[in-house]
Order: sequence, then C-alpha cells, then structure tokens
Amino acid sequence: MNSKVILILISLFLTSSGIFAQQSSLIKITVKDSSDNTPLKDIVIKIDFKRANFSSSENGVHTFYLPQGEYGITISHLGYKTFRERINVKKPIIELLVSLINVAKELDEVVVNNQGGNGGNVSRQLLGVTPLSIKTIKKIPAMMGETDVLRGLQMLPGVTSVGEAANGVNIRGGTTDQNLILLDDTPIFNPTHLFGLFSIFPPDATAGLDLYKGGIPSRFGGRVSSVIDISLLNPSLEKFKASGGISLVANRLTIEQPIIKDKMAVLVSGRASYNDFFFKLGPPKLQNIRANFYDLVTKVFYRMNAKNTLTFSGYLSNDFFQTDLLGTVSNVNATSTQYAYSTKNASLKWFHSFNSKLNIQTSAILTDYQPKTLLPELNSTNTVNIESGIVYQQLKSSLSYALNDKHHFEGGISSILYTINPGKLNPGTSQSVNPIIIPEEKGIESSIFLEDEIALNKRVSLSLGLRYSHYMALGAATVRNYEASQPLNDFSVIDSTKYKSGEVFATYGGFEPRISFKYLLTENSSVKVGYSLMRQYLQVVSNTTTPLPTSRWTMSNKYIKPQVSQLISAGYFKNSANNIYEFSLEGYYRSTENVLDFKPGADFVFQPFIETQTLQGKGKAYGLELMLSKKKGEITGWVNYTYSRALNQINVGKSFGEQINSGNWYATNFDRPHSFNATVSISQGGHHEFGFTFVYNTGRPFTVPEGYVQYNEVKYPYYLERNNERITDYHRLDFSWTIRNPSMTKKRWEGSWTFGIYNIYGRQNAYSVYLKSEKTINAYQLTIFGSAIPSLTYNFKFM
Repeated sequence: MNSKVILILISLFLTSSGIFAQQSSLIKITVKDSSDNTPLKDIVIKIDFKRANFSSSENGVHTFYLPQGEYGITISHLGYKTFRERINVKKPIIELLVSLINVAKELDEVVVNNQGGNGGNVSRQLLGVTPLSIKTIKKIPAMMGETDVLRGLQMLPGVTSVGEAANGVNIRGGTTDQNLILLDDTPIFNPTHLFGLFSIFPPDATAGLDLYKGGIPSRFGGRVSSVIDISLLNPSLEKFKASGGISLVANRLTIEQPIIKDKMAVLVSGRASYNDFFFKLGPPKLQNIRANFYDLVTKVFYRMNAKNTLTFSGYLSNDFFQTDLLGTVSNVNATSTQYAYSTKNASLKWFHSFNSKLNIQTSAILTDYQPKTLLPELNSTNTVNIESGIVYQQLKSSLSYALNDKHHFEGGISSILYTINPGKLNPGTSQSVNPIIIPEEKGIESSIFLEDEIALNKRVSLSLGLRYSHYMALGAATVRNYEASQPLNDFSVIDSTKYKSGEVFATYGGFEPRISFKYLLTENSSVKVGYSLMRQYLQVVSNTTTPLPTSRWTMSNKYIKPQVSQLISAGYFKNSANNIYEFSLEGYYRSTENVLDFKPGADFVFQPFIETQTLQGKGKAYGLELMLSKKKGEITGWVNYTYSRALNQINVGKSFGEQINSGNWYATNFDRPHSFNATVSISQGGHHEFGFTFVYNTGRPFTVPEGYVQYNEVKYPYYLERNNERITDYHRLDFSWTIRNPSMTKKRWEGSWTFGIYNIYGRQNAYSVYLKSEKTINAYQLTIFGSAIPSLTYNFKFM
C-alpha cells in the first residue's frame, strides 16, 4: 500500500472521528432523594427502553455519551417512583438534576387510611372497616365510562351482587335492604340508576366512603348487615373550582363557589343522561326502550365563627325507564310499562365546639323516596299510576369528648319517624280499573348510644359501645287476629282490631352491645376480635332476585318481627415496614333471627296484610376474607379472595306453605361461596395511567322445577326445593387508559381522556335462567352484557 493511500485512510478516519465527536454529547445526570437530597446509587438508566452503560461518582453523578437526537429516558431505583422524560440532545454537554420520590413517603394511593402512623390497617381499632377514597374509585375501570361507587365496593372482599344489573350490593351474605347506605347522613333506599346499571352517587361531588361490615360503631343502627357511609365534598372557601366530564352515558358538572371568603361557600354538582337515541340504533326489540336519569347535589358550608359551623346538604335524583313488557295489573290494556322513581334528600347540621376536647353536632334529616309504575292505556291519553314510597324524618344529636389521645368518648340520641305508602292504584280516567289504596304504615324508631374507645397500654386497646333502640308501630291500622297454631292466611282469620291514628299497636326493642378488642403484636401487625348485635325494623319483601324500584317496603308489626343479628369476627393484620404493602385475614360468623322470605306463590301487589305472603326464620352467614394491597408507587392495587356461605332456614309450621325446602337449611339468592377480585393501576409519569380489574364469582343459586304436570296437553312445572341449582360462574376482565396532556398539568385547566373496555373478552355471563313454554318447556340463559363494551370519556377540572 503506497503512502498516498495510507494518508487518505488516516484522513478519512480522523474526519469520521471528528464528526462523531461533534455529533455526540456528554450526559451528566445527578440523582437524589427528593426529601433530603441524599445522592442515590445503584440506579437503572434506560434510553429508549434499552439499558444504558454509565459511570457513577460518589456524589450521585452518572455520566455517559449519546449521539445527538431525541430520546426517551427512564431512571428507576428500588423503592422510588420511576422518572420518565423525553430529552433533546443538541448541546455538547447535557446536565440533568433528577429528584426521585420515595414511595414510602407518598400519600396512600389505594385505600385511604388516616388513623395512626403504622397505617390504618394495623392501628385502626375496629375490624371489617374499609375507607375508600374517590381517587381510588376513579382508577377502577368503569362500565361505559361512568365512575361508580357501588362497582368500586364490589372489588372489596365480602362484597358482591347478584348480577350486572343488580339493584345494590350484598355484603357478607346479606340482602340489599340490610345495608344502611348514607349520603352525608341521609339514608338512600334505592342506590342505583336504571335498575342497577349505575350508582346514584355523583363521583365529582363525593369525597369518599367508609364501609363497615364487621365492627359497626354504636352510633349506627337500623340495619343488620353493614353500613356504607358516603361523604360529600366540602366546597372550597378560598377560590372557585369546577370539574366535570362528558361520556356516552351522561354529562357531569360540579362547581365550588366561595360566597364569603374563608367563611361560606356552596357546591353544586349535576349529572344527566338523555341518550335514548342509542336504543333506536339497536335491534327492533330495543327501539321502543327509553331510559334516562339525572341527579343534583348541593352543599352549603358556613363557618359562623371559630366554634360554630352550619352545613346544608341537598340531593335530588330522578329515573325514567320504559319497556314494551306489559304491566301485571288486571283490566289494564297498556302499550308499555314505565318506571319513574325519585329521591329527595336534605340534611341540616349544626356543629359547636366548646373547646379542643368537647363538641356537639345536631342534625335534622329528611328523605323522600317515591317510586311509580306508569301504564299508558291503548288508544287513550290516560295513564294508570301505581305509586308507593317512604318518607324518613330524623332528629339526632351527638356529643364527643376526648380526654386525651388515648381515650375518646361519644354519646347521642336519635328519633326517626317512618311513613310508608305500601301501594296506591290511581286509574285516572279509566273506566275499567278500580282505585286501590293500601293504608299507610307508620313507626317511630328511637335510640340512645354510648361509645368509649380507650388505649389501655401501647399494645392493648378497646372499643366499647352500647346502643338501645325502641320501636313503636303506629296506627291508624287494622290488625287481623288469626286462629292459634294455624297458618296466617285469609282462611284462618278470626276477627280484626282497629287502631286510631297515632295509637301504638306493637313495640319492640332492646340493647345492642358492640365490642372490639385490638392487640398490637408488633409495630406493623395486630390481631382484632369483635362482637356486634344489631336490630332492623324496616325491610323489603320481594320475590325477585334483585329488588325492583317498586318493591314493597314494610315496617315491623304484630306479625313481622324485627330482624336481630349477632356477628362475631376476628382478624390478623400485617403491614410492611414502610406501609407500602398491607395484608389482612378476617373471619366472621353471623346468626340472624326473623329473616324474611316469601311463601311459595306469594303475591305482594296491593296486599294489605303482608304477613299472609311472608315467612320468618333463621339465617346464618360465615366466611374467610384475604386481601393484599400495594398502596404506593407506580403500580398500585389489590387482590383478594373470599370464601363465604349464606343460608336460611324457614320452618314455621308443618304445612307446605309454612316451610321452605322442608324446613332444612338452603342457600340464599346471595350465596356465592368463592370470590376473587384483582385491581391494578399503572401510572406512567402522570401522563398515562392504565387500569385493569378482574372479577370472579361462583354462580348464584336459582330454582329449577322438580318435574312437570300435564293438563289439557299443556305442561306445567312444579317446584319442591328453592335454590336447588346454580347459574354458571361469573368472570370478567376490564381495562382503562387515561391520557393527560403534559402541557396542562400545571395550569388551572386540566383535561384528560379515558378510554375503557368493559368485559374485554366478551364473556356471556348469566344473569338468570328462565323457563319458556314452547312445544316443550325450555330453559334459557339471560345475559345483560354479552360482549365487550368500549367507552370514551372526557374529564376536566378548573382550579
């Protein structure tokens, strides 16, 4: 090789090396702990998802070279939130200062616990209590893009429903009416829109909820299964705020407006769904369906002075649903069946602080629940109305006194007046239908309670509660007298007794002790044991799996006794040292007296003497619940498994109409032995968030005929056993993807898009199995959502 060629090669080498040097940059990254600026070592750096080789110094500076261009850089360290950013490498030297957030020092992401430095899972006095923030609920993939409090609850252990369109939730084997559901202290009797598709609680105005399914404080009463205590946001006293969203189902808007800065503010939140046109796009059998709803919340907060505050909360909701299925009222030739039901709630609360240790709160509460069935007559402008309803009026006051950090006392009184309209048929101008009015039911439930929570030492603490409740059934009323030892029916009536308005004709009551014991094994683990006794004087009677809005509510009377439940529960609770992980194991056993079930062939429509259609007996429910949650970091969520049983025994007498399943124990409609739930949320730099949920439940029981009887060439099924088979098991996978604009995260207006898929793999879960008489009697499976359902929602907030 001659010298000229060698010179050319050396020149090309030097030129290319110079170009490389000019086109490469030195990257210097300093990584520190965000809380104390301590340099972090042993980090992982990835460039465009490929691991980078770098050198590190003692002061936390990491260096390497990159060709000029645009890259995605990821910096991670065990126990810290991952840093993600796009960098544009143009200059010869690029310096980055990165502060990683220690996830152990973050606010809890999953279950909000604010009790005790060890984490509420371990330090909370009561067991079977789960606080759930609305932030957590919004991370759970929602059906059709609508954030739903009740569906969020169903991801917790011990909480299920009978199906996708079920009206409410079943907690530890209880019926839906055994749950006391409170919205800012006002009771909710129908917690769902559109027969169970969505819950009525407006997500943007909800602060969070507390679920009590084990240790129920003595300040709560009137139900035997659980308490779902939902609180509304207090409006901002400092500045105007707005938030809302647009989806395929409903549109939402929430406004917070200070009236007097730092003293008085108002919150108004509305949600409306008027998307009937979607049904017109479907198959012919759906084109005449109409379905819409709206709800409206307002809350006024007034800080009168340093010791007194006044709060007013109001809630209004309305639903309308129309189907071609005809009504069951005789002599009505209806073109369709329409359901319209509304809830009106209001509460006024006055809080007075005597000093830092002693305060009192007094509340006046009103709830008015009015369901209706409307039957438009054929070839007429007249509509036949079937009405019912509940009016709930309550006055209560509670006094709270904290001796010190280790000893807290609370006591109070309450009185509730119930007025129930069991049923009213208003024929309007119809000449073929006679009016029917079932007499009102009235009752007063009064109570007094005491609670004493005390820490005996560093390891042992007790919660002692005692509640006394007293119920009086009031006239006007006509009470039948039946022959002794005979079934309660129209044939065993001897005579009847009439009671005047306000006259007491039945009384019940008794003490309801509540005890909870906690022993701290270590700083991060504890065991708890609890016992509760509860009474319920108001209940639903229904012969359907999920109570319809028109289901019959009734008060305890001479023949329908209040339900009395005793619950024993125990649990072990363990947190990781930095409270990132929580583990719990809980077991429970509940026995209930006077559970209510319907007689074979019962008919509750316009039945003035409801005792002739019902039976009372015993119930038992028991189970084991395991839950593991990760509360902080980029990946959060929980998994849980529940084994549970719920059984009833009805054995009033020897005749067929006084027993169910020959007086043996049988599975209730809500008995689902195995349940598994998993919820995972993945946050990618705050701009992308992915959510996954998986649900599995054992199929619920249903009744199949024992055989068929043929009469006049027609086959009729006959039934001997109730709930003798099960529908197929239920399982479902959901997905959501939330996208936030990075340029908007530090501005007053923030917007985000959420794309979701409900039931990703299109599982055709059975809601029920029904029989249809054709040439033979065939069984068919009813599926509510048998395919994947996509959704798209735009959410915004203005701060």
